[in-house]
Amino acid sequence: MPGVLHGKNIVLGVTGSIACYKALDLASKLVQAGALVNTIMSYGATRFVTPLAFRSITHRPVVTETFDPDSELSVEHVALAESADIVVVAPATAHFIAKMAAGLADDPLTTTILATRAPMMVAPAMDAHMYDNPATQENLSKLKDRGVLIVGPAIGRLASGLVGMGRLVETPELVGNISALLGRKGDLAGYTVVVSAGGTQEPVDPVRVITNRSSGKMGYAVAEVARDRGARVVLVTAPTSLADPVAVEVVKVGTALEMRDAVKDSVAGADALIMAAAVADYMPVSPASQKVKKDSDTWSIGLGKTPDILEESRGRFIKVGFAAESEDLLENARGKVLRKSLDLIVANDITAEGSGFGTDTNKVVLVDRDGGVEDLPLMSKHEVAHRILDRVRQLL
Repeated sequence: MPGVLHGKNIVLGVTGSIACYKALDLASKLVQAGALVNTIMSYGATRFVTPLAFRSITHRPVVTETFDPDSELSVEHVALAESADIVVVAPATAHFIAKMAAGLADDPLTTTILATRAPMMVAPAMDAHMYDNPATQENLSKLKDRGVLIVGPAIGRLASGLVGMGRLVETPELVGNISALLGRKGDLAGYTVVVSAGGTQEPVDPVRVITNRSSGKMGYAVAEVARDRGARVVLVTAPTSLADPVAVEVVKVGTALEMRDAVKDSVAGADALIMAAAVADYMPVSPASQKVKKDSDTWSIGLGKTPDILEESRGRFIKVGFAAESEDLLENARGKVLRKSLDLIVANDITAEGSGFGTDTNKVVLVDRDGGVEDLPLMSKHEVAHRILDRVRQLL
């Protein structure tokens, strides 16, 4: 299933900052996601990066003049403004932000912005002192009041040598925010979806933990897809190596008990709970308060059951569970649907190729509360997430 960026007309405005080189990567990632990217460059931007670089990546003409008689877009600021699904300015300099706040229309980018009704996102990039200047802060406040999404800037080392606020945020954060903005009117708009992810860690002592091989990728994919379909998303996540999803409320936990409490708090008023986390079945009964030394040839640890979060979760929301099995897949999945009062369970055979821990793909079987079975082919975890959320949307 195509993502939210597929087929979208994106106007990418690039203004005169050293961070222009990052805009090339942004354009590349948007094109790879299936978007049609039309680039508008300010004169200053062309002094850092050539229009040919953007044309080579987007396979589209690059606009640098307001009235270009040779352009296929005729009057660019009108044609692009009318066709745009979103207008993104990245990087946006202090000078351009001031022009935008003042409503000026003296170049192809400002005229396009005044002429469009599409949602807008601005990603500032400038010297830290310029960003902190009251004039810049006032201009950014004006844009926010008009409904413009401001993303960043980030803290880091700047071209001037200063370390401070002013760096253009990285490409994944830009793409995530563009996706969220484009998806805000999707089929899950107005709904709250709580997703759990990752493998919990149960401490044995201050150094060691009992955990599992879950990467968290499936839960993170569900959270991102739900966001791209317009939902408000709360992600309750055990430790993973993954970056936090953009435009998602992230609650970080460590143990099964912490996850239970976080899920309980998060589902209040939620419309769906999707438990993709691999919650430990057992935890040490008496964790050591100090590191256990390697003084003995053996070490026995007493274990007790952890709470069943899904079974304990009660409320007027859709409940979706996951079952990672190595045998008797359907029998075990059906048993969990009944025992935990689930609306749907997503079962996968972890021994199957491409369906185990840490992969970017998954092959799952969807089993619903009425006993219906849908056996899905091997697909990416984001595609699996779409199929799960299709079912959730039907139930909602």
